[in-house]
Amino acid sequence: MEAEPISESPIRLEVGVATFADIRGALRAGLRDLARRPALSLFFGLVYALFGAALIAGLTVFDQIWIVIAVAVGFPLVAPFLAAGLYEMSRRLKRDEAFTARDIFSVIFTQQRREFGWMSFIVLFVFWIWAYQVRLVLALTLAYQGFRSLDHLFSVLFTTSEGVTFLLIGSAVGAVLATVLFSITVISMPLLLDKRVDFVTAMITSVKSVVQSPVVMLGWGAAVGALTLLAIAPLFIGVIFVFPLLGHTSWHLYERLVREK
Repeated sequence: MEAEPISESPIRLEVGVATFADIRGALRAGLRDLARRPALSLFFGLVYALFGAALIAGLTVFDQIWIVIAVAVGFPLVAPFLAAGLYEMSRRLKRDEAFTARDIFSVIFTQQRREFGWMSFIVLFVFWIWAYQVRLVLALTLAYQGFRSLDHLFSVLFTTSEGVTFLLIGSAVGAVLATVLFSITVISMPLLLDKRVDFVTAMITSVKSVVQSPVVMLGWGAAVGALTLLAIAPLFIGVIFVFPLLGHTSWHLYERLVREK
């Protein structure tokens, strides 16, 4: 993967301490962006929802029901790098710049030639680690038994002692991986779109934002995960609205926390 060269003069960044007021302010700004450009914002939500629904349907058709667990829990983890268009919309709205859908899609396509592509690879790599961890825990707790349908899967998970054990262990493992992935992406994705920095610098900056404000940032991460899972539940319909809202909000949270020295 060929990346565009980073500026010879490295950008020096400082990360502010996050507060719950920052989260509320970013959410309000995200709602305003969604209201200002609803059609394009909801289009990204629709694409994300259709992708998730098609993925679940495909796994079901090909009798890979067990992976549904990994996909359902890991689905929110891959959202940040799919939200590049929403970040760009918020960036331009903040500057009162006029833009068309074509302008936004052009920015998305150019990201593959920048450090954003490497960051996307890391996100997907962690996601697949999560998927294989699910398979391992299934083998240890449920002897990797096959599942006839989603109803059978949920019945085993919630009505048997082995299923409850799987949920407890899987939740612990998932929480660790989700925390790691959230920490390296919460700021890095919008930062890579906005500044000429390498993906390692972006990840370090993102982790620094979490380390400096662990309660606020991890609380925000838990809220993002919970909202996305709730949105997925009713046939992914809620994702159409929740995904663009969280994308716009993430941009404004980044803007509040990161400054050039």
